[in-house]
Amino acid sequence: MVTLPRPHRDDVLIAAAGLTGGLVLWSLGVHTTEGGRPFSGPWATLVPLVVMAALELLRRTRPRTALVVGTAAIVADQFTPGNIATVMMFTDLVYAAVVYGTPAAARRIPYTTGMVTVAATIGFLVWFRQPVALLAGVLVGLVSFGPAATGALVRNHRDAADAARLRAEQTALLAEMDRAQAVTAERARMARELHDMVANHLSAIAIHSTAALSLDEPATTRRALTVIRENSVAGLAEMRRLIGLLRDSGGDAAPPATAPTLAGLDALIARARANGEASGLSFTLDDATGKVTPLPAPVELAAYRIVQESLTNALKHADPGEVAVRLAGVPGRALTVTVTSVYGTGPGPRAPGSGAGLVGMRERVALLGGDFDAGPVEGALEAPAGGASEGPPGGAARIWRVRAVLPLRDDKEPSA
Repeated sequence: MVTLPRPHRDDVLIAAAGLTGGLVLWSLGVHTTEGGRPFSGPWATLVPLVVMAALELLRRTRPRTALVVGTAAIVADQFTPGNIATVMMFTDLVYAAVVYGTPAAARRIPYTTGMVTVAATIGFLVWFRQPVALLAGVLVGLVSFGPAATGALVRNHRDAADAARLRAEQTALLAEMDRAQAVTAERARMARELHDMVANHLSAIAIHSTAALSLDEPATTRRALTVIRENSVAGLAEMRRLIGLLRDSGGDAAPPATAPTLAGLDALIARARANGEASGLSFTLDDATGKVTPLPAPVELAAYRIVQESLTNALKHADPGEVAVRLAGVPGRALTVTVTSVYGTGPGPRAPGSGAGLVGMRERVALLGGDFDAGPVEGALEAPAGGASEGPPGGAARIWRVRAVLPLRDDKEPSA
């Protein structure tokens, strides 16, 4: 059993209004023609009228069916005295078939009704052989092609409105995705900055505080407390710098301090040398870049942070020996940063690590489109200053190497 869809409320109102208007006109004896019809009985006009009113209930849910049956009803109405309400409801069915029908029907119906209008005009001219026959063709166009063309215009406007709304929704979605990505990128940047700036100082504080607690020597304890104080002050200064970066620098607020550059590596090495002296670590810097070509700010910052984090890891994990920092590169093409240290599990206090430093370094290099690798390699063991090597016999040791290649291009500008 086929169940017809529930008609729309507006369709019910249109059907009721059309049927009521047609019945009023029929009761008043108002018809579209006067006599000369095959079916001129008083009830003949009501059949197409009632059928057309019933089809109005399907104008939105079954537009194609309503149009096909409605066409048959309007043809049948021409064999009766006719009712203007029947004709008006047929024009609404043509309009509804274009607006609510399938896209294919919406394209075909205007062309079909246009061809019918032209064919009817030519037929009336041939039949009547008088210019007045053109009026009959105009009436056919008003009943068929006019509603179809109006429906096509309305549907095009609706489709354009739907497309604009969809684009607006997609734009809003893309904007939300961009916002979420920007927030994620900013959080990652802040995490890298916090880790790189604070971890170095906190690692030194942890190592020297452990030494101060484990050794009952006043001189060693005093020296450790001195290093702890220096790193506390430096870490606080770095934290204030980051806070200055996060605050709004407009108005009367002081502008944030500039980002560190490679010119500060000497001070960084000196601080690492002071922090690692008690652990048998020595630090060297070999700058083979010549310092001739100015480096892009993002490259300088990334190189500085990579060296800083590598020195921090050396303080926490390296065996006694040399920690070598080397800068090299091809002018105008790339800067290579290499940091090597003795890799092992030597004695002495060590600070725990979480692996976030390697992740941060890898992210910094990826933002610049460079290459990064970190891991143990085979190499010659460096003896600590003033003592023999703690490594295995034969002078061979595993070296932990951090290597980053940073392209000197301005097409990528990471936010630190």
